Amino acid sequence: MMSGLEAALAEASSLSWTQRARAGRDLASFADVPEAAEVLVGLLLDVEDTAVTRQTAEALARVGTVAAVRLIALAVAEADDNQADWLQTGVHDALVGPDGVPDVAAACGKLARDEDEAVRQGAAEISAWADGTRC
Repeated sequence: MMSGLEAALAEASSLSWTQRARAGRDLASFADVPEAAEVLVGLLLDVEDTAVTRQTAEALARVGTVAAVRLIALAVAEADDNQADWLQTGVHDALVGPDGVPDVAAACGKLARDEDEAVRQGAAEISAWADGTRC
């Protein structure tokens, strides 16, 4: 029997957007596992369906760890304007939810010192989004 991680990794390449979105939600808790991290960035930048982008970003923002937020930052750095809008919407969904996630801002603070410039840039954008939810 496949582990949850293996099943979610398999689902991430499904032709069905609903299955890819579920994979994004299921994989979010494995953000610190390299093979999951690579797949998650792909889901964040899903070219077929913005719902996959949005739901994966929300799931990672809910996890709120430095590893999880770093993946959103990497995606933000690579995203086109449309993808960036949906990444922002997903992060916002997590931040305004009933159990809002204050950890995102703290994670961005740590990522501001990341050695990867793309991560630093992406984290700065996410940090600005996070600030915007409090006013």
